[in-house]
Amino acid sequence: MSNVISAPSLTKKDFETDQDVRWCPGCGDYSILANVQKIMPELGFPREQTVFVSGIGCSSRFPYYMNTYGFHTIHGRAPAIAMGVKAANPELNVWIITGDGDGLSIGGNHLMHCLRRNADVNVIMFNNRIYGLTKGQYSPTSETGKITKSSPTGSVDFPVDPATFAIGCSASFVARSIDVDAPHLSEMIKRSAKHAGASFIEVYQNCNVFNDHAFDAFREKANRDEATIRVEHGKPLLFGKDKDKGLAIEPRTMALKVLDMAAPGAAEQVLLHDEANPTLAYMLARMPFPDFPVALGVLYCVDKPTYDATLIEQRVAAETKLGHGKLTDLLNSGNTWTVS
Repeated sequence: MSNVISAPSLTKKDFETDQDVRWCPGCGDYSILANVQKIMPELGFPREQTVFVSGIGCSSRFPYYMNTYGFHTIHGRAPAIAMGVKAANPELNVWIITGDGDGLSIGGNHLMHCLRRNADVNVIMFNNRIYGLTKGQYSPTSETGKITKSSPTGSVDFPVDPATFAIGCSASFVARSIDVDAPHLSEMIKRSAKHAGASFIEVYQNCNVFNDHAFDAFREKANRDEATIRVEHGKPLLFGKDKDKGLAIEPRTMALKVLDMAAPGAAEQVLLHDEANPTLAYMLARMPFPDFPVALGVLYCVDKPTYDATLIEQRVAAETKLGHGKLTDLLNSGNTWTVS
């Protein structure tokens, strides 16, 4: 966030509540909660200036477990509430906790406008590719052919990719991480919190009851080196246990290709990651797995005016020019009728 305030020394314990955490044993949500609680003291915001807003879903129980202000809203409407909170109280540190169903189905329109407006809020989307709270129906991110209780012969939907969606909505910060990779997830949360503007983190989160093992091919520690690529600004796009593979552009098709770094000329072809390049960010987000690795890290990050700061500037400019107005004067300023 842009306005970090000095606060008394706090610990993870200070951000924990006395509420029983009611997620299924083994759920990836526990890891995300622990990471957020651990990072909060490092951000320098007092608890009374921190707000967590959620919608409906397993992830949306989050505000109950954070010893800060919180608002458990209705399905899909967390971005609308959070934008109102930030616009009315711009000094607050505002977080939106949502899931792939809550944020991309009924809430897709609200999320789109929150991101494109560049409201200074932080969005963490738990993506488990399933509706967990309502017991295992396919979600907007479920793969085509997914067999669930609501699609017993396989879903015919084409899934949406959350990171690609966020980039397309002009979010000024888009990142990806994994629930069980605590160091990486913590780094992404810190980067998100320091960003002034709409930040969006997609977290691959395992639902061990209704969609267990959905991400094992790249989520498991034994597979990560070969199946994921950690993108860092200004660094070569390399992956593999020995960094023996890289990403480059195929000149004829302008598409990404995987390089064998031992091949002649590979070092000159490998791409450097540029967080400010939206085209590269989109290509990295859309790489088809398993032909390509899953991109993790900050895919896109740029600075631009925030929605709430621009609103304040407009208000100050109007008051300077016209003075502090009265609501009654506005209501009676024209286009009024007397009905007898």
